[in-house]
Amino acid sequence: MKCPFCGHLEDKVVDSRESREGDVIRRRRECLECGRRFTSYERIDEIPYMVVKKDGSREKFDRQKLMNGLLKACEKRPVSFNQLEAVVNEVEYFVQEASDRERSTNEIGEMLMERLRALDKVAYVRFASVYLDFKDIKEFMAELRDLLRSK
Repeated sequence: MKCPFCGHLEDKVVDSRESREGDVIRRRRECLECGRRFTSYERIDEIPYMVVKKDGSREKFDRQKLMNGLLKACEKRPVSFNQLEAVVNEVEYFVQEASDRERSTNEIGEMLMERLRALDKVAYVRFASVYLDFKDIKEFMAELRDLLRSK
């Protein structure tokens, strides 16, 4: 920390206190050169993880949005909440591991479909029908045939 009075780069912390909300730490510092005291405030600078959509726009990664989509696909299916939570955790970790803090919806969607396919075929078809946005019944039937072949 640079002293605001003399510009010296070394100081010692005399007192630290957390704000009531817990998002800021107030530190009283003493310059080791001139001996004057000053206050610094530290905040966590959180850079959000981003999802790059098909049209190129970016959106903040939303864990709950992912879970809502999976819950909808698995409605009235024998898939436990814990299984879905594990899938969401895996995807969230995947997004967080991106070096540039963003992943494409294609990468995320493919990962989700792979996990759903292993969990429940009906949930997979439900999710795929929305995610893949089939243009006609032929595309949908081709996906079903592929699913039946892999059984």
